[in-house]
Amino acid sequence: MRHLKNILAAIGFLFVIGSLIYAVQDAPTQNEMVLKEHNEKINSNKGYQISAIEIPEDLNFADEAVPLDDPEILERVDREFLVNTYWQSNALLLMKRANKYFPIIEPILAKNGIPDDFKYLAVAESALTNVVSPAGATGFWQIMKATGREYGLEVNANVDERYHIEKSTQVACDYLNKWKKRFGTWTLTAAAYNAGPGGIQKYMNIQKVDDYYDLLLGQETGRYVFRIMAIKEIISNPGKYGFDVEKDDLYDAVPTFKVEVNKPVTDWADFASLYEINYKILKRHNPWLREPHLNNASGKKYVIEIPNKGYYRQSK
Repeated sequence: MRHLKNILAAIGFLFVIGSLIYAVQDAPTQNEMVLKEHNEKINSNKGYQISAIEIPEDLNFADEAVPLDDPEILERVDREFLVNTYWQSNALLLMKRANKYFPIIEPILAKNGIPDDFKYLAVAESALTNVVSPAGATGFWQIMKATGREYGLEVNANVDERYHIEKSTQVACDYLNKWKKRFGTWTLTAAAYNAGPGGIQKYMNIQKVDDYYDLLLGQETGRYVFRIMAIKEIISNPGKYGFDVEKDDLYDAVPTFKVEVNKPVTDWADFASLYEINYKILKRHNPWLREPHLNNASGKKYVIEIPNKGYYRQSK
């Protein structure tokens, strides 16, 4: 009898131990609990959600309507809205830079009769930075060396005015007005800016159509106008696309005054020190100055932008 009780007691003990082991194994680990809390926070956060983008029904480029009733066009538009909305860091940078540079670009476009939408073309071309493409296109408007010289810019190792925002914007206006007369619509003119007038004309001749939305183009130019429109819509309506951006978050232009130079400058660093700035600051405001000196044997007049005092720490 005692032997039977011992056996039952042992079985009971093993049952209790097994239950404890099972309970421990079944209990959530610390990592699982942290993950659960994290997921609950995400699910309760209604400020940020991944969702499809509602395309504006009145979407247009330079007041030329987009045929959104064409499912293929709608899909291409949707792609650019998704890519540019959910590439948040890039979109936010574009908004910040736009506040700094659009006030310079806008009046030049207006003066030349170019629709305001073309400021977003500069955003699509360069992200409003002085980049150089593998083909050699340079500056905000990505102007080729030959084109710059054709339209009156000085382009050499010492001075390259493709980096001069006002002068390069004027060249872009002259170029766009010229080809608008040839192609008839601003949409085709924008495509020609990207692919070149000869390239667009070739596609039109082969395919026997004269509308951007009817052309089968290479991937870059085929996406080009749609990308410009998406950038325009997102920058113009940031809150609609989930961006919480305050005025103080944006970049502002530093006020400057102008200094005329009509002689050679042997050392831009020494020149900068006269205005209590350094070489880096001088070049930041005058990126078209390409070397540490100015040749200027012809006595040409150049206008140098100098930042007002108090906006940079004084150079030592």
